Amino acid sequence: MELNLSDSLVFWHWFIAAGVLLIIEMLMPVFFFLWLAIAAAVTGLIVLLVPGMNSELQLIIFGVLSVASILAWWKFRILRPKYPERSLLNRRGHQYIGRTFTLEAPIENGIGKIRVDDSTWKINGTDLPTGQQIKVVDVDGVVLLIEPIVK
Repeated sequence: MELNLSDSLVFWHWFIAAGVLLIIEMLMPVFFFLWLAIAAAVTGLIVLLVPGMNSELQLIIFGVLSVASILAWWKFRILRPKYPERSLLNRRGHQYIGRTFTLEAPIENGIGKIRVDDSTWKINGTDLPTGQQIKVVDVDGVVLLIEPIVK
């Protein structure tokens, strides 16, 4: 008795394979089997819509869809990185670079303070009088480095 593979695969085999691959995805700490499960489910839908398709063609479709889904995820992940290059998380002072403020107290001996939103920041720059417009140009630890805005 010979096993004929071309008559043995039907659509529900692909749905079972998709379910097994999803279970593997949940049990393994990788993000890979999801794409194979999607390819298996889509292959099952194609076989459901086109009955009588031989198993070799089904396997080719599954292989092509698997590679396509993995490459699509890889391309998506490259275009949208998980962490932006210059994340400001835990670097609060960097978000103020480029902003302008008005001095409420003069800068004396290169040191002063400004009120920014809900906090007070130490600033370093040239001596300037009260009311002068300044721009934050850099951050040194918890000190904002400023320069005057010349009108």
